[in-house]
Amino acid sequence: IHISINVKSKKILSKKVTDEPVHDSKALPGLVEDITKSNSTTTTAVAVVGKLFADGAYDGNDIFRCLANNGILPCIKLRKNAKGRKKTNHTLRNLAVISQKNDLQKWKDSVSYGKRWIVETVFSCIKRRFGEYVYSVKFENMVKEMMFKASLYNKILFI
Repeated sequence: IHISINVKSKKILSKKVTDEPVHDSKALPGLVEDITKSNSTTTTAVAVVGKLFADGAYDGNDIFRCLANNGILPCIKLRKNAKGRKKTNHTLRNLAVISQKNDLQKWKDSVSYGKRWIVETVFSCIKRRFGEYVYSVKFENMVKEMMFKASLYNKILFI
């Protein structure tokens, strides 16, 4: 299951269940789209999602482009061997490379990167409350089970 979390309320904003070979970075555009669709009638995406906190698995030009197109500031810790390139890389990624190479701790403090742990906490809460395993056998039922667990998490959180 791939989820996006509001770091202030700890509420799941969007969720997507995929089979194992789907990389997190491939699921991200769908999560962003779900959030912008659900809030397009009332507010803009910028008001709902100001920043995206992510690890090096999301270090890619397509991710930076997707976030820039939706007005979201990427707070992505780049891979250790990341390099900035004028022609092939996205401008926001190049800026992240420069600032992280100069002083990683200063960059983390400036973007509040420490809030990324909240997503891990939500996963931990779901696993403690509903178990670590999916009990369904068919993929279609697995999707329903995971979506149900995530929805129940939101309901329990706001009781």
